[in-house]
Amino acid sequence: MNRILDAQLMAERLESLKAGIIGGLALVLAFIATSLVNTLVLAKYFSLFATVGIEPLTLHFLLSGAIACFSGLLFGVTYRYIIRKDNNPHLNTGGVFAFGLVRGLTQIEVGGNITVSLLPYLVLALESILWFAIAAIALDAAIKLGWLKPFSSN
Repeated sequence: MNRILDAQLMAERLESLKAGIIGGLALVLAFIATSLVNTLVLAKYFSLFATVGIEPLTLHFLLSGAIACFSGLLFGVTYRYIIRKDNNPHLNTGGVFAFGLVRGLTQIEVGGNITVSLLPYLVLALESILWFAIAAIALDAAIKLGWLKPFSSN
């Protein structure tokens, strides 16, 4: 009996690891895309947004990318447990907003401590919500394609 439970537990752990990897990859790709937009468009053409640009392939860029990847990993694992096999859109959006707002509101708080204008940090906060929405879409797609199994609440 323990071998069956151990096999089920290991299968759930592997599915959670897959969800974490998918979430991490989705967030890294979203990070790269938004960083390029921030650096090549917002920071270049709007001086107010100069603080949101990150030069590619610098230590700051790599550290921010690693943090995004780890955040995506945590989100992927958690999102799989949040949505389970339910078909409740409130759970999906609640998970996205919980992660996105925690990250985004922290950026607004830090930005308020170092500058007068909060608009660039509001953009970063909205970007955070977008990142986690992209990761949720990737995870939902992986579940629909059968690459990932939702958590069984039994």
